[in-house]
Amino acid sequence: MYQPASNDEITGIVNYLDQQLNAIRAAAVGLTDEQARLRPCRSALSIGGLIKHAVYCMRGAVARLTDPDAPPPSLDEQGFAAYMGGFALTADETALGVLAEFDEIRIAYIAAIAATDPTAATTEPPAPWDGIYDARPANARYYLVHQIEEFARHAGHADIIREEIDGMAVPAIVLSQSGAPGNDYFQPYVPSPGTIGAR
Repeated sequence: MYQPASNDEITGIVNYLDQQLNAIRAAAVGLTDEQARLRPCRSALSIGGLIKHAVYCMRGAVARLTDPDAPPPSLDEQGFAAYMGGFALTADETALGVLAEFDEIRIAYIAAIAATDPTAATTEPPAPWDGIYDARPANARYYLVHQIEEFARHAGHADIIREEIDGMAVPAIVLSQSGAPGNDYFQPYVPSPGTIGAR
């Protein structure tokens, strides 16, 4: 959890984002590669696929925030296919591999978010999936808060999927990884040998 603090706005945004990224990553701890590919709900989402999608989202945000002149993601058929392909591990990808990519881009992503002035003027590209077909003026805060929305949604997905796999709640994994002692609300989680995150 992002502990209560009297932070400035951008620090608060960074901390909330980091909290969601912690949860998405923690959802894989204690799973095998096979389990990370499981789709136990009616959707096509898996833990590995969500982590891969988070990598896609973070890369796009870094490109946008570090190069304001970079074109937005393509909305053509090829761009849409690339987006949709980012929700599942391919046969030649592994959960450990996408976790390594996640950890690498996360550093650049958090740095790019932290360097952004929430009051800066920006232009939001079209979002036809939301019925918006033209670019519109906004400020950076709009985009930054959307980042929290995006990753919080996927952290929730990851928590549900993980509980369907083995009954383990992601918040307890996050607390365990932070070194929190057990209490009346949770007991520390230790991943089984040979699984992701096991020591």
